[in-house]
Amino acid sequence: MDLKKRLEMAEAAKAGQLPEISDLEELACLSEQQVLDLLPAANAVRRRFFGDQVHLCCIVNGKSGKCSEDCAFCAQSAHAKTSAPVYPLIDSGKIFQGASYARENGVHRYSVAASGGRLPKAEVRMVAEAFSRMGGEGVHYCASLGILDAEDFALLRDAGVDRYHHNLETAESHFKEICTTHSYGDRVQTIREAKKAGMSVCAGGLFGIGETDLQVLELGLALRDLDVDSVPVNFLLPIKGTRLEKSSALSPLRCLKIISLLRFALGGKEIVICGGRETNLEELHPLVFYAGASGIMTGDYLTAPGRNPQKDHAMIRRLGLTALWEGKAE
Repeated sequence: MDLKKRLEMAEAAKAGQLPEISDLEELACLSEQQVLDLLPAANAVRRRFFGDQVHLCCIVNGKSGKCSEDCAFCAQSAHAKTSAPVYPLIDSGKIFQGASYARENGVHRYSVAASGGRLPKAEVRMVAEAFSRMGGEGVHYCASLGILDAEDFALLRDAGVDRYHHNLETAESHFKEICTTHSYGDRVQTIREAKKAGMSVCAGGLFGIGETDLQVLELGLALRDLDVDSVPVNFLLPIKGTRLEKSSALSPLRCLKIISLLRFALGGKEIVICGGRETNLEELHPLVFYAGASGIMTGDYLTAPGRNPQKDHAMIRRLGLTALWEGKAE
């Protein structure tokens, strides 16, 4: 695919016309040597929908370890032998501390995540109660508590949680290679239930777990069909004791290709770069926005240290961008 065709695709995407699947498949087959040629068009699509604003989010690991699920990449799985911390659901005070951290660091969205296939209903109520007592004060709230039902979602929504996070993780055609204790369909149903409850949805995946570029596209198209609002992009950090401990890091160029391909597939949806961004992208890390990303996760990840929010704010300013804060540029 030549530059003219890519720019034509970008103009169509800016007008709300998503590319044909055959064109996306052609993009997926581009070599790494051609990846930087994708960036001008992907960046044009990002700017059409988000201008020069990017959004930051952060999380707190609200319950860690002893997860019954066997996800091949996860340090918190009971099927893995890792040194990840193990502790029960944190109390409301620690949840409040996470929200304060977000507010003090100009972070637009804050999420409580918990290990396990699903959080028990009593603990869902505890999380909802904590959120209901926090108030907005510039921060929007998200939760990631596993496979929940309509009752749980209504409880969270009424407590002020306006977004639910639940990744598909990978393409359906690759899912059984990664997890056998629940199905891809279980994850899809959870997303649909959250949407039915009136919540926005954050759903994406993890890359570098053996998927092909066409499976990256397959995942992107599934997320498009589900009409999710935000797509988190994670890059594998191999963890000793997991089934994927011997996996190699992605090349920086492949990371940028994944982001660009998703931007073309998803049009105006949020794309937020999360775990593994510094390690996998290395010196090309700031280019994520030019590849089509509209946001980043800042601060620590679930079981791995992340990046100081002030460093991310400084990077954003150096790139001539602004961080979104309660609907306004910082």
